[in-house]
Amino acid sequence: MKIELTPQQEEYRNEFRIFVDEEIIPHASRYDEEEGTPSELVRKLAGRGYLGAALPREFNGLGVDMVTFGLLNEELGRGCSSVRSLLTVHSMVAHAIQKSGNRQQKEYWLPQLALGERIAAFALTEPEVGSNANSVQTSATLSGDCYVLNGHKKWITYGQLADVFLVFAQCDSQVCAFLVERDQPGVSIEPVFGMLGLRASMTAELHLTGCRIPKENLLGRVGSGFTFTASAALDHGRYSVACGSVGIGEACLQACVRYVNERKQFGVYLREHQLIQEMLTNMIVGVKAARLLCYNAGCLRDNKEPSAIMETTMAKYFASTMAFRVAGDAVQIHGANGCSASSPVQRYLRDAKIMEIIEGSNQMQQITIGKYTADLYAPACQFQ
Repeated sequence: MKIELTPQQEEYRNEFRIFVDEEIIPHASRYDEEEGTPSELVRKLAGRGYLGAALPREFNGLGVDMVTFGLLNEELGRGCSSVRSLLTVHSMVAHAIQKSGNRQQKEYWLPQLALGERIAAFALTEPEVGSNANSVQTSATLSGDCYVLNGHKKWITYGQLADVFLVFAQCDSQVCAFLVERDQPGVSIEPVFGMLGLRASMTAELHLTGCRIPKENLLGRVGSGFTFTASAALDHGRYSVACGSVGIGEACLQACVRYVNERKQFGVYLREHQLIQEMLTNMIVGVKAARLLCYNAGCLRDNKEPSAIMETTMAKYFASTMAFRVAGDAVQIHGANGCSASSPVQRYLRDAKIMEIIEGSNQMQQITIGKYTADLYAPACQFQ
């Protein structure tokens, strides 16, 4: 079986690539240094429909298939992983509303998110709660026609910019999901600076103190917040991160190919040194393998195959691991030049490390994949 893009997917990829080359790559280092994403760029992403790429046309989205959505994430990741992370978290919230929301919530929120009129952020992580996300400590208490929220969320990507947060809280000892608007009384946002990677992703802490929201802002049913809403959103996010990791790997590969054809040592270009050739080999094989895993996951997601979730998990695990390894080799090939703030490969390395942590750490992915593998092959092994 040959996996190849359709003519329409190729057309979209070329469009995404041109946009990234012209609008993002020339400025990505500055975004990283200034630790912010310009509002003008956000407007350009929204104007092209990229923030609503995966949403149906009935909600003003582009309605693209998941492979095409993956291509968009790959190209944005090639240019700037922070910008790609905006698409990730914004799409996670939109996906959660599409999956768990009632008709009124969908009709109100999805068109606004698709057009970028409102920016959304995913508020799950807390100071004491990371991988064990089912144990969030933020509380929600029903009081008349409102829920009252109290708690502290941390490491919220684009929390400085978001207009609405998808907040997960305990209500009657059950995890629930709520849509909380930025301007609600009791909401305060504290910017976070100095992160290792994704420095332009405008990370923030979210404090909720007696925050009253309409009970209609409950997304889904009481108790379905983690098992259905958060899980679906995180699965969507893992696919975005997997494809974005391929973009980091591709950016590293392109940077290294340019460098080894320009830099001479011991009288010959770096490309002539066998150990450099070995590193380039590992790079291109890793990038291509990760890309195929993402294509496969995207096809399965489009076809709504039951195996899509696990294949997405595998793609995220492999692609993020690949990106960090390839970025490390890219810095090594560039030597001291690669450690300079003027070189993009040091940014790729810092950003790639974050890919191994977000939307489920690689250790959590290993546990999930390992258990799945043991169960999958157990029946066959019993007869050997």
